[in-house]
Amino acid sequence: MELETLFVIGMFLTFGALLMTGYPVAWVLGGTAVIWTVVGVVAVENFGANLWFDYQSSMGLVPERIWKVVSSETLVALPMFIFMGIMLDQSGVAERLMNSMVKLFGAVRGGYAVTVIVIGVLLAATTGIIGASVVLLGMLSLPVMMENKYDKGFAVGTACATGTLGILIPPSIMLVLMADRLAVPEASVGDLFMGAFFPGLMLGAMYVAYAIIRPMLQPNIAPVPAGTEKVSWAIVWEVAKAVVPTAALILGVLGSIFAGVATPTEASGVGALGALLLALMSGRLNLKVLNSSMQQTTRTAAFIFAIFLRGLGGDQVIEDALLGLPFGPYGVVLTILLGVFLLGFFLDWVEITLIILPLVAPVVQQLGFDLVWFTILFAMCLQTSFLTPPVGFALFYIKGVAPPEIAVTDIYRGVIPFIIIQLVALAIVFVVPEIATWLPSVAYD
Repeated sequence: MELETLFVIGMFLTFGALLMTGYPVAWVLGGTAVIWTVVGVVAVENFGANLWFDYQSSMGLVPERIWKVVSSETLVALPMFIFMGIMLDQSGVAERLMNSMVKLFGAVRGGYAVTVIVIGVLLAATTGIIGASVVLLGMLSLPVMMENKYDKGFAVGTACATGTLGILIPPSIMLVLMADRLAVPEASVGDLFMGAFFPGLMLGAMYVAYAIIRPMLQPNIAPVPAGTEKVSWAIVWEVAKAVVPTAALILGVLGSIFAGVATPTEASGVGALGALLLALMSGRLNLKVLNSSMQQTTRTAAFIFAIFLRGLGGDQVIEDALLGLPFGPYGVVLTILLGVFLLGFFLDWVEITLIILPLVAPVVQQLGFDLVWFTILFAMCLQTSFLTPPVGFALFYIKGVAPPEIAVTDIYRGVIPFIIIQLVALAIVFVVPEIATWLPSVAYD
């Protein structure tokens, strides 16, 4: 085995060991790279090791790497979209949507679950942050559903699974980061947004279908609340007033990107300003809210930007290993997705996107697959892993805000049907790539 390969293996083992210590991943990843780079430089300059780098071509490039990250026009969109989502949470948009839509769907069996899913889709198109969406939906919906005698598993599974839609439905901050890591014109931010549009809506529609059909088959899990108001034009008008501002913001952001009027970075600025105006219109904008939103945005963006250093030649090792698999091109893709699914149990999407995606994307492209299709599959696989017991991140988020009568076993039982739905959706996009590739292919014709 070549010395360079041994260094790569040693680097990955060191990273895995340090990760278990609980240190922030940004520092573990950067620290591992620095440690092994120093070892490599010493080995080359003092012991004549046959490695490709010296100080100037490794540590000497750190300032240039940092500058490349902080000056990236694509990454400018990240803090803007993060700020947009956080400000919308502060503006009370979700509470107004919940209060009005419950009146519209409340008289339908499973209506509260449908309401949660519809609100979750709207939130996903504005926040893009899984933790925020899961926590917010859990806080808003679980007490109401428990009060109306909903099955605990059905209620908590709906809120938890719907909150993860933010990872897929654009404008997702994960897709922005993925586009930056891929750094190829075939998978730009706009292409990934358009590629995720139909798979995201399809998954939301499948959730709604489940929330309607299962209570029809098992009426006891979602009883019709007593004393519900009959739907009237006044209720419809109330729903419209709650939905239209949020829908207008989504249309302004995504519509401007899809129409080619604005780049994703420019549209992120429009979204941030729109969220600020919605908070102002709702009467909730003050210095305390603004300061809190900016601090949360800074913390989230700083965590993402802190992870900047990659590799000691690991790309070639990964490429050789994957291309050497005896499964054929589609088997290689399935192997990658399975690995991503398993990693999602232990790592957040930021680490997986920054570490794994740049390593496997060149292999997928070399095999002749569409990068937009593969990246959407990658995102959907991550979304599924966040729900899977026992260590899916979304499960911990929802447990933190769930009423005390909801046990961990209720959460596990509740998310299983949604995991199955997500795997079915993943299989559909895998078999029918056009669901992800058609919109990007016609957008610029």
